[in-house]
Amino acid sequence: MSRKSLPQVTAPTHHFTVQLSATRRGARLARLFTERQLGEWGVPFEAATQVVAELASNAVLHGRVAGRDFRLGLRLRPGGALRIEVTDARGDRVPHLHDPVTADAESGRGLLIVEACADRWGVDSALAGCKVVWAELGAPDREDP
Repeated sequence: MSRKSLPQVTAPTHHFTVQLSATRRGARLARLFTERQLGEWGVPFEAATQVVAELASNAVLHGRVAGRDFRLGLRLRPGGALRIEVTDARGDRVPHLHDPVTADAESGRGLLIVEACADRWGVDSALAGCKVVWAELGAPDREDP
């Protein structure tokens, strides 16, 4: 009998997902889980925890639907790029980056922080009328404007 050799994975992708209540406590836990997980992976986490704090806060403040949670996803890709995803139940409320001159605490300052910390960010539709707000840090294929 001949044995087929399987391809070896030399640089695995690390993945972490957690579902949290759409409350201030859930947003705080998202930040703490991010710190812990990135620490376990040996990745600097200061900028990532800022991004998670803002996206989780937005999910709680603007993406909350009674009885529905939000989800945090972290994916560390080979090469060190980190993708952060926060999924909430309000696919009809898509965030936009406001003009930095007119942004205030209620309408976009958090996204200015995301914009400053991330190489890129965006919004995708998800199942069941949800949306995913994502950000990438350390993206090797960053497109500079």
